[in-house]
Amino acid sequence: MNGTLVFVIVIVAIVMGAQTLQKFIVARTANKDDSPELEEALAQIDKLEERIRVLERIVTENKYDLRHEINKL
Repeated sequence: MNGTLVFVIVIVAIVMGAQTLQKFIVARTANKDDSPELEEALAQIDKLEERIRVLERIVTENKYDLRHEINKL
């Protein structure tokens, strides 16, 4: 019984260590990818997220009237 518990603890420790090492390696390699294309893509994503926030705010307003907005166009 006691040997089984030690075996389980060792397996859990190995799995947790491997996950931690994997996260460390991913974070380390992510810092090396400071390319202009990445910066441009991130800036474009930020702009798109802001546009989505504006659209969500317009659509969820209480006084929003889609027909009125379409007719204004």
